[in-house]
Amino acid sequence: MSGARQAGGGKGRGSLVSGLAVGVGCVLFLGAFVWGAVVYKPYTVPTDSMAPTIGRGDRVLAERIDGDEVRRGDVVVFKDALWGDLPMVKRVVGVGGDKVACCDKQGRLTVNGTPLDEPYLESRKPASPTVFSATVPKGKLFLLGDHRADSLDSRVHLADRTGGAVPRGAVSGRVDARAWPLDLGMLERPKAFEALPGGVSRPGPLRLILGSAVAGAVLILAGAAYGPLARRLGRGARRGEKRPEVASGV
Repeated sequence: MSGARQAGGGKGRGSLVSGLAVGVGCVLFLGAFVWGAVVYKPYTVPTDSMAPTIGRGDRVLAERIDGDEVRRGDVVVFKDALWGDLPMVKRVVGVGGDKVACCDKQGRLTVNGTPLDEPYLESRKPASPTVFSATVPKGKLFLLGDHRADSLDSRVHLADRTGGAVPRGAVSGRVDARAWPLDLGMLERPKAFEALPGGVSRPGPLRLILGSAVAGAVLILAGAAYGPLARRLGRGARRGEKRPEVASGV
């Protein structure tokens, strides 16, 4: 009788642990998707202007941010009427007050006289096939594509009344990762901009969101498997208790 009670208690504990694991897993898994939907928005890049960092047709995840959070080196999604009716993706190389110029004797882009090493460019040197110099107005951003020979960016709009710069308020997101093709390539913050005032931005919570989703999935699978396993072990223990003993003869 005590064995049956123990088996029943073990079954009950197994169901409790299984249910708890599945419940916590569901919270983590579904919570990660909700969190991700609130913080990030997907965007498909229509051109090669950001190659090789982001190619034509790539699907990226952009963290929803305010324009005041933008730093040099960020790859941002923005929309400006003078540039067109569609959202665009470019890299911020200058902020309000910066003097952006190209190129120095080594073919590098300079910001406030500081030459930048830009390993993300499609072609390393020169950093721009066209020579230019611009002072970024306060509250605005100077934007370039990584494929400098195939990007319609701030250089093209230098003659506009904006001097090629875009208001910070035009930015709706900062690209954190490439979601398609399926390699989830995280975009690194360029070290070239770290020494400049303001430094570089911090990555968004994408890794934490992904970790939460993976942990939730593991708990769901483990909890779902633990219940049947515990019941099977319980049945095996009960069968062992019911097996009749063989009396030894004299």
